[in-house]
Amino acid sequence: MSPVFAHGHLRLYLLVLLADHPMHGYELIQALGDRFGGTYVPSAGTVYPRLAKLEDEGLVSKTADGRKTVYAITDAGRAELDARADEIAAVESGVADSVKSLADGVRASVGEAMRSLRADLAASAEGPGSGPEDEPVSVPSESARALRELEMALSSFRQQVRADLRRRATRGTLGPDTVTRLRDGLEALRKSL
Repeated sequence: MSPVFAHGHLRLYLLVLLADHPMHGYELIQALGDRFGGTYVPSAGTVYPRLAKLEDEGLVSKTADGRKTVYAITDAGRAELDARADEIAAVESGVADSVKSLADGVRASVGEAMRSLRADLAASAEGPGSGPEDEPVSVPSESARALRELEMALSSFRQQVRADLRRRATRGTLGPDTVTRLRDGLEALRKSL
């Protein structure tokens, strides 16, 4: 499950989207992406199994429209939404918080990329022959290229760990031992570099 939604909330949110009008799976994926300003777009492997479960529960129906399958909320699905109106408000609030958190992450990544780009531009502005030695400088240098690759790897690692930790927190399995293990592991890795 995505770290964006707590357990069972994506399922409920799909019902909320279908309450507006029937949609096929790809439209639902796009609608979720739009709600998150493009910072979160669920995979088909996340959405379609939940739609199948909603259909099994009688909360949505599906019809074939050419090559597409269109999903529509049923009366039972609308009753589920009515019965869980308070929970839906909490989900909406959680979505707003998730969008802010994801946007903050994107902003931080862009900031890091801009700092790296500025450093690369400054290094290239100095160019060959501008230093005390007239040795040619490879721009971008192998070190700068390696640094960019490492920064991208670290950013990807950070996002994956955050997602894993959020999932564990949602399930209530995140404790102080995890914090200690992560800190110790990161410090050991830093020292090994």
